[in-house]
Amino acid sequence: MGSRQRETPTTTAKAELDLQQFLPYRLNSLADRLSQALARMYAERYQLNIAQWRVLAWLSHLDELSAKQIAQATRMDKARISRAVQSLEERGLIQRTPSSRDQRVQDLRLTEAGQVLLAELVPEAQQWEADVVATLSVGEYRDLMSVMGKLERQLDRLEQGSGPWSQDRSGDPMETPGSPELDQDR
Repeated sequence: MGSRQRETPTTTAKAELDLQQFLPYRLNSLADRLSQALARMYAERYQLNIAQWRVLAWLSHLDELSAKQIAQATRMDKARISRAVQSLEERGLIQRTPSSRDQRVQDLRLTEAGQVLLAELVPEAQQWEADVVATLSVGEYRDLMSVMGKLERQLDRLEQGSGPWSQDRSGDPMETPGSPELDQDR
């Protein structure tokens, strides 16, 4: 009795990926469009770029963070955040002080001028967001946020596990001591 060999097809099927049905592509495309559209508003009115806006937004949310924590939270390149911090400090919108926990680290916080700028910018950004999501019902918006949270938690699990999706998460801002606000959804 001979062993049976698997038949191999004479033609290899072409691997296709419909990007319009591929979640990573669709989410990235939408996020990029949203970010660029919002960036035009704060670039024109406040002379801020995306990195500067994100630094200010995180500092408005948590009062005091290091540049490293902001880079991790925003998933932006450290050099880009460093340039944003330098520019914002030169404009008098943020200040750096040596950390009381580690003298090698600089804590960042908003200045009074930074708070004044954000008091004007944040409501405009929130109104812009409201205009974007106006097409959704309250339930759809709630469901969207819920689904996004579920996907973020699943991605966290995949990244923390072993296998092709895992990655080193050391230094993740979600695990930064003293930042319980960043640890809300875990």
